[in-house]
Amino acid sequence: MTRARRWLLAILIGLGVAVAGCGGSGGASLGSVGKPVHLVVGYQPYYTEAWSALVLRQTGLWKKYLPKGSTVDFQVGLQGSILVGQMLAGKQQVGYMGDMPAIVGVSKRPIRDLRIVANVGTSPDECGVFLVRRGAPSFSSQTQALQWMSGKKVAAAQGSCADRVAQTVFNHNDVKPKDYLNQSLDLVTSDFQSGTIDAASAWEPVASKLVDAGLAKRVGSGNVDGVDTAAFLVMSEQLIKQRPDVAKDWLKAELAAERYLADPANAPAITNMAVGQTKGYSLQEMRDALYRSWPAAQGGGADGMKLQLPFTIGSSSMSLIGSDTAFLFKIHSLPTSKLPDGAIDPSLAQTVLSQSGDKSPVGVVKATNQQ
Repeated sequence: MTRARRWLLAILIGLGVAVAGCGGSGGASLGSVGKPVHLVVGYQPYYTEAWSALVLRQTGLWKKYLPKGSTVDFQVGLQGSILVGQMLAGKQQVGYMGDMPAIVGVSKRPIRDLRIVANVGTSPDECGVFLVRRGAPSFSSQTQALQWMSGKKVAAAQGSCADRVAQTVFNHNDVKPKDYLNQSLDLVTSDFQSGTIDAASAWEPVASKLVDAGLAKRVGSGNVDGVDTAAFLVMSEQLIKQRPDVAKDWLKAELAAERYLADPANAPAITNMAVGQTKGYSLQEMRDALYRSWPAAQGGGADGMKLQLPFTIGSSSMSLIGSDTAFLFKIHSLPTSKLPDGAIDPSLAQTVLSQSGDKSPVGVVKATNQQ
């Protein structure tokens, strides 16, 4: 059995669903055009690049755009693969997730037709943060820190954005760890505590939690080689086809949420949202995850940019999807290097953006010293 099949089977077993039973709208009431709708939206508050969903849930911005009387059930996913499983089972119609699980999800056309419709966040800084154990030496540059990792035990969650960043950067800089371990972030945390790993690649806010707890030191990020990662908005084709009005309305709400996220005056409110919609994180950890300024020697961007909000799927997004897809195929998480026709559907977001008068990116989040 291939890794991709094992990955999918684990999701389906965990959800208690069978491939043959994936029909239907999973409790959502899609109704007819112009009528109220009930949506189930999965999102990942434990991944900063997808935090526009935090805003939508907390502010209720979607109420301004969906047909009057509509309702939305927001469901938290600890990781993107869980959201993919829910969408494949027809239990969610909209999902906010990292680039890797989104691509895997839209590749499963025989089970359910899912589409990537918007890019809700892109960053070289928020996934693929390089960490070293607390007893490691101090380094004067990211390159020096990376070279130290040769011959060491390094961990990352296989198939994640952090894994792709690490492998891409290691290959480019000729870094050859003694052991490159496939570990969940929980295991990475416990191994930093015990000192059994030397380094890891992780995403935010987990990276900031490890640093603020004194378990690890930040020494770099994808900024070292300009390696971007992303979060995508995924919709079921059933929603797009049956309720094109709702699909468009949701994207209007998403656009408003990205404008909110980009406003530095909203940083304290967004940090509070992140704490309120997760467990086990402090205000400081969440603030650091998206707003802390890091020197270039530790992976900070030269312009202080933490997160870009493209909204639409332009040429940069397509290039990123191409790189991600090739990587996932290489590590056997996809059976083919070609995604199904229509798996990427930029048309709705482009229409919404054009009608709004905005341009892509609709905003950026920059580092701030605000506490």
